[in-house]
Amino acid sequence: MNPLEQLKETLETHFDAAADSLNESDLEQLNALLDKIKAKAEDTAQQIAGNLSDENKEALKAKAKNIEKNKLTDQEQVRRDKMNALAEKGLDPFGQAYERTAFSGKIRADYAEKTLEELEALNVNVKIAGRIMSKRRMGKIGFMHIQDRDGSIQVVVKKQVVGDEIYELFKASDLGDIIGIEGTVIKTQAGELSVEAKEYTHLVKALRPLPEKFHGLTDKEERYRRRYVDLIMNEDSKRVAFLRPAIISCIRNYMSTQGFTEVETPILSTLLTGASARPFITHHNTQNLDMYLRIALELPLKRLLVGGMEAVYEIGRVFRNEGMDTNHNPEFTLMEAYLAYSNLEGMMNLTEGMYKTIAKDVIGKMNYHYNGYDISLDGEWARVSMTDAIKEKTGIDFKAIHDLDECLKLAEEHQIELEEHEKQYGHIINKFFEKYVEETLIQPTFLYGHPLEISPLTKKNPEDPRFVDRFELFIGGTEFANAYTELNNPIDQLERFEEQLKERDLGNDEANDIDMDFIEALQYGMPPAGGIGYGIDRLCMLFLEQESIRDVLLFPTMKQRGE
Repeated sequence: MNPLEQLKETLETHFDAAADSLNESDLEQLNALLDKIKAKAEDTAQQIAGNLSDENKEALKAKAKNIEKNKLTDQEQVRRDKMNALAEKGLDPFGQAYERTAFSGKIRADYAEKTLEELEALNVNVKIAGRIMSKRRMGKIGFMHIQDRDGSIQVVVKKQVVGDEIYELFKASDLGDIIGIEGTVIKTQAGELSVEAKEYTHLVKALRPLPEKFHGLTDKEERYRRRYVDLIMNEDSKRVAFLRPAIISCIRNYMSTQGFTEVETPILSTLLTGASARPFITHHNTQNLDMYLRIALELPLKRLLVGGMEAVYEIGRVFRNEGMDTNHNPEFTLMEAYLAYSNLEGMMNLTEGMYKTIAKDVIGKMNYHYNGYDISLDGEWARVSMTDAIKEKTGIDFKAIHDLDECLKLAEEHQIELEEHEKQYGHIINKFFEKYVEETLIQPTFLYGHPLEISPLTKKNPEDPRFVDRFELFIGGTEFANAYTELNNPIDQLERFEEQLKERDLGNDEANDIDMDFIEALQYGMPPAGGIGYGIDRLCMLFLEQESIRDVLLFPTMKQRGE
């Protein structure tokens, strides 16, 4: 037996027997001895630490930090003790299935207008389940609010109705616990719609306390990281969480009425195509092949037009290896739609109709507050060309300018910085637009007539081939949709791809690859078509009146803690 084990055995054997007879002087000596042992232990630990490698020191620090992190608070320990007490009574602390017959929303809808006397006459019995959000007792009667998916409803627990055993179970419950209640729908003397409990079923013991009711998760970063707590505590977060899928469902119904078929296309690709963006790269082990996570949906959908599907769309995740801000998340939901025998005007009509349908059928209003502006979706939406919008703000008519040197001079005079690959007619126009026009497009506006250089997959305008048949939808100074009269000339398309490779050589790391299979598909003939892409997250931000994309994503991408 080593010295430490001998000391421990001596203390354990003799301490309990001697403790009762210790006087004040003995206790002082004992404390002095304990201080000496503690000091010796600290000296020994420092000596050991001095002999450790840096790697082992870091490992010990990490272990200590993890122990501290996992240390239970007083409240958490009390809840663990209650969990054990439930198990000792033969109750499963984490419950079994519970058959509900009603939700709080349905109860409110059916009975909120009934009087106390009417409810007594109806004698409506329900079984509900949810999380305890508030609780108070007054002697032999208790009140609590339990929360389900629709909201919360008060439960009245009377000792004389449920009995001593169940009332004690109610008394021992904590905020955050999940329970089932069978009882009668009533109104209290104060007029609050409630369920008077006849049966009380414990379902789940919450081992962590909820944040304080009036503070909740006030740190936005923590709200996004611990969305599960945010949904419990924040009614607006729950409202957004349920309305977003309702909006997407409305879009699907609308597209179906317009004759479109929803399809699914590959997420993994060996080529970088369909948009200007940096990709995420992964590796396929079996083929020993590097692959991209898609940055757009476009080219597979246009192949389906060639195949004769004529009206197709997809709502899916895309991935762009770029920065994060209030409008951007590295993975986001994109919708693209393509309609054979249509054009730019057809896509404008489709878009305006879709937005107005969502506004009326899902949200129930036409006016919104977004990005600091009051937005109206009513009336006919504005349509303006990019060059006309720039001319209105700066007096410069780029449509009348054909000399690149003159464009470069104008950029310099207006302090517009250009990368090497941006020293082209189209890129300069786009820079002017971004600086002088973009943030001024507040009410819904279709901006059309983009330069060729920034639109590699779009059909040239027959009247001026320096421009293409493309539009973007702007609302509140932000882009919401991007549409084209699709390029279906395989020779022209190949030339555009080749120009993209030249831009990559000049430093544009977002330039597209050449997709020769897509060129081959076009050679079989793709009908004239209109195509459009919608950022679904941004669309939800408008309709749900949220300022950040993170507020409409249940689990946004977050920086690591401490960064």
